[in-house]
Amino acid sequence: MFDTMRKYAARWRTSTRAESVSTRERRAHNLFEAAAVYVAACAEDDQDGIDEAAGWVSPEALSFGVNELACRAVIALARERDQSPGAVARDLLGLPAA
Repeated sequence: MFDTMRKYAARWRTSTRAESVSTRERRAHNLFEAAAVYVAACAEDDQDGIDEAAGWVSPEALSFGVNELACRAVIALARERDQSPGAVARDLLGLPAA
């Protein structure tokens, strides 16, 4: 009887470890991580990276993440250049000053 319990406990411990390893490998990606990888891949013209990052989250979440990244980047550049975010955004897009 004790032998059966030992075998059961050994199987349970082994299956729990296997599940935790596979769970770590299948870790869900953060939408901001997906946006960062997506934008970097777009900048480097890396279609494989674009496709991979686009598969990590829903299209809506990716869109939100890319928008948030764009806002933060424009704000950071505006502070660095000592300009308004609007002027920096227009400059990045090659638009005439307003």
